[in-house]
Amino acid sequence: MQPAWVRTMHWINAVAIILMIMSGWQIYNASPLFSFTFSRSITLGGWLGGALLWHFAAMWLLMVNGLLYLIMGFATGRFKRKLLPITPGGVISDTRAALTGKLSHDDLTKYNQVQKLLYAGIIVVGILIVLSGLSIWKPVQLQWLTALFGGYDAARYVHFIGMSAIVAFLVVHVALAVLVPKSLRAMIIGR
Repeated sequence: MQPAWVRTMHWINAVAIILMIMSGWQIYNASPLFSFTFSRSITLGGWLGGALLWHFAAMWLLMVNGLLYLIMGFATGRFKRKLLPITPGGVISDTRAALTGKLSHDDLTKYNQVQKLLYAGIIVVGILIVLSGLSIWKPVQLQWLTALFGGYDAARYVHFIGMSAIVAFLVVHVALAVLVPKSLRAMIIGR
């Protein structure tokens, strides 16, 4: 059973993250870190200025919604109930079960150890990507934050690696939703 606030914030975050990734790829293309660029067919904004506008608009949506999600998660005790405890033995055991097709999905109200680790981890990555993004956006005004990342260039790499982790999470998340369709139904209608 997924409460309405979780479902609503989940889908708002999903839209904001997709907009941020696509516009971020267009921003990346203007000054690549590596020897590749992203196809224009999967970017948003059309040019650097347009991509920045999309990125900043989605950033505010994600930051406000994400902050509310964090507040609600802690205030309701959902994070403690759903994400803790995480044990190395449990993660290894559930990973083995998942890789051999023996991981049970009978009770969607309980997360397995791998889910707990991934969901807790993506929250940490989300916080890191917001902070690195702020240090890239305002490197002079937020010098102290940019310095924590090792400078502007290092913050760009941290931001890119964080984005890559989020994309990898999304691929796994969507694949698992397809493999266990009742989990997608629960995120849409609540049960």
